[in-house]
Amino acid sequence: MTSAQVDTEKTPEEGYERGLGSRQVQMIAIGGAIGVGLFLGAGANIAKAGPSLILMYALAGVIVFFIMRALGELLLYRPVSGSFAEYSREFLGPFFGYFTGWTYWLMWVVTGMAELTAAAIYVNYWFPSVPRWVTALVFLVVLFVANLISVKLFGEIEFWFSMVKVTALIGMIVIGLGVLTFGFSAAGDTAQVANLWQFDGFFPKGVGSSLMTLQGVMFAYLAVELVGVTAGESENPEKTLPKAINTLPWRIALFYVGALTVILCVVKWTEFADGVSPFVKAFAMIGIPAGAGIVNFVVLTAALSSCNSGMYSTGRMLRTLADNGEAPRVFRKLSASKTPAFGITVSVAFMAIGVVLNYIVPEKAFGYVTSVATAAGIWTWLMILISHVLYRRAVAAGKLPASSFPAPGGAVCSWIAIVFLLFVTGLIAYDADSRICLYVMAGWAAALGVGWAVLKARNPQVAERREPELEKVG
Repeated sequence: MTSAQVDTEKTPEEGYERGLGSRQVQMIAIGGAIGVGLFLGAGANIAKAGPSLILMYALAGVIVFFIMRALGELLLYRPVSGSFAEYSREFLGPFFGYFTGWTYWLMWVVTGMAELTAAAIYVNYWFPSVPRWVTALVFLVVLFVANLISVKLFGEIEFWFSMVKVTALIGMIVIGLGVLTFGFSAAGDTAQVANLWQFDGFFPKGVGSSLMTLQGVMFAYLAVELVGVTAGESENPEKTLPKAINTLPWRIALFYVGALTVILCVVKWTEFADGVSPFVKAFAMIGIPAGAGIVNFVVLTAALSSCNSGMYSTGRMLRTLADNGEAPRVFRKLSASKTPAFGITVSVAFMAIGVVLNYIVPEKAFGYVTSVATAAGIWTWLMILISHVLYRRAVAAGKLPASSFPAPGGAVCSWIAIVFLLFVTGLIAYDADSRICLYVMAGWAAALGVGWAVLKARNPQVAERREPELEKVG
């Protein structure tokens, strides 16, 4: 921190630099939906569900679109940094804003651990003798420094990370279609659309096994809501945010459903396994010179992109919490470059636990942290949906102004998404391997409950509802 720090006393957005242009927000929105959940986690899920995983991604994608349109309606009603916590605070009460803000922070800290773990696995592809914890530590430090410099640098790094991911995925799809159409490459003789059903059917392990992959599928979609966190630093949120959200359906159709469909047509599903990227595996079987290595580089950028986003969002969420008296006041400080440097620093310190996990249990680190991140993400999404339902009621009662970006289907689609997320939570509780995350979340809830009691005792005003400023930001 420097002597040029700025203490913001009025609004969560005051002091931030509106350094994210439309180009960067669009690419953050596109890249936010492409991470290690797809590039690495899909390998284990294919082994569990076979080709039916395509249907699971499509089903979950519809629900994620419902969530994002609900968030979009709220963002255009009141675009604020730390949006999920702010809407929970407004519509459900101060405790829910406090709980949601801290839980979203936890989600990104744990996701950062998962991305560091994945990045270390990818580097092992080229340098198997390098310990994973060393690689994870190097990446952690480099991204930390970049996030401290400025939001513009974050935006540029994220833009190019996302550009690499998007370009590569499109290239993979085109090459895969070429293999299917013209039969070239080492995989040409066996590549065919019939691979989707001829090896024990479309549901080779049964519908139940397919449904059990939904928790991993939902992890793959974590970060699509990141566009909401950028609201306080977007140059023109009323134009850029709706455009970014409305591109979600084709992103899901192309990058998730489309890419997996092509991969599973080119290579039969029985070839994939846990801990191996299906994209790297597919290109290795196609036999394109250096193709697998190039894809490995792409999935490495995906992991680093998500970790970069995690550092960005955690610092902003801590500042929002501090602004509402729900975190130490020091988190309100901005550095001379207008970044919440102290919040980023503390978040990175907790992400370093991922480095320790890669030292102690390198083979289990990814599974442990993704389950916790998914549980925290589901809570965040539920708060968005419930806030949207309550907002719609307030608008219908004439208590609040209507948003300029109403969600299609209104509250009905939000209720459908709520039921779906509760169903996924039930699947997590049923699965012995992922059930531990619910115990972690129970402990987290207890800790936050104690923290809330202490906050109220010290400052009773923290538990009081406050009317939001309804003027548009931008």
